[in-house]
Amino acid sequence: MKKDTPEYERALDAVVDILRERARAGAAPLTYGDLSSELARRRHHVPAFEGPMPYLLEDASVRESPDGTLPLLSALVVLRETGQPSGGFFKLARRPPYKRPGDDMQLWIEEINRLASHCE
Repeated sequence: MKKDTPEYERALDAVVDILRERARAGAAPLTYGDLSSELARRRHHVPAFEGPMPYLLEDASVRESPDGTLPLLSALVVLRETGQPSGGFFKLARRPPYKRPGDDMQLWIEEINRLASHCE
């Protein structure tokens, strides 16, 4: 699956839908593996730790908050081993236009809280 193809765009739509649903249901995080499985149920083959997954997560956040004012959907996706997002989430959250402050844990908790409030 390559970026900027119809297949990628359909998978991106599915990622956004899954993460929005998750945010509306209380913003409980899900693992990369769980997201990959849910995408497979929706007929999108996206391995949890390779290929387009990091790009889809970044693009989902950018689509939802292009100007940085809304919470980042990708905050909901975490590593099974740590229960926290990967380094890619924190890089995205700290770059313009997002520029989220605080240490990693503080930043992530704030983003989860913002998602829960925003998507009620």
